[in-house]
Amino acid sequence: MKDILERLANGQIDIAEAEKLLKANNILEFDDIAKFDIKRNQRTGFPEAIFSPSKDYDDLITIIKNYLKKTDEDLIITKLSSERYGKILEDMGENTYIFDYNRRAQILIIRNEIRDRSPIAKIGIITAGTSDINIAEEARVIVEHGGCEAITSYDIGVAGIHRLFPQIAHMVSEGVRAFIVCAGMEGALPSVVAGLVDVPVIAVPTSVGYGVGEGGRVALDAMLQSCAPGIAVVNIDNGFGAGVFALTIVYSD
Repeated sequence: MKDILERLANGQIDIAEAEKLLKANNILEFDDIAKFDIKRNQRTGFPEAIFSPSKDYDDLITIIKNYLKKTDEDLIITKLSSERYGKILEDMGENTYIFDYNRRAQILIIRNEIRDRSPIAKIGIITAGTSDINIAEEARVIVEHGGCEAITSYDIGVAGIHRLFPQIAHMVSEGVRAFIVCAGMEGALPSVVAGLVDVPVIAVPTSVGYGVGEGGRVALDAMLQSCAPGIAVVNIDNGFGAGVFALTIVYSD
């Protein structure tokens, strides 16, 4: 960027050429294996994340090292197994970075420093069952990284619906700006929540289920078919996407 601006100041390029080069400079290319959108945080309000599972490990560690060398932004890696996390720590060796890994959510944030700041809003996060907690935790990590406070209540699904109402009442009294509701099986919980509250509900189908519900497709279809207004639905097991959408709601006000 400095080189481009110096060339512009010296009259070597015009404004139109400088603009084109700066836009191109927003994308980092790592050994022809990744084109990383380093300016996404400035453009959209949240940085690009690395989806880990389908990547060769050598490619993954190359992306991590090059990213950290070329920017001071936090790096988020999703769906990262504990085994791969341990290998990353070994390969990174002695360094000044802070590694914040949530084993349940399988999400890693690599930071240059810890930034203390007061939460700008509160987000409620609910699961139907204990088996959905890993996806809810992924959303919680993202919500908190984005500057919000997460108020969580897990295992309060429709199979024991009496458990739900006190938790919803508490979150409403705390002034949550949105609810993230994770459910597998028949996926009914987001509809129930949306019928009780006056803020957006982000429904997250999970791959918890068996028989016709195996893999989360039944939960996804049920959430898409909900008759309760005010629901947005993300993909199966997409806690990351739900967290980013909740932050979008908060920051758009």
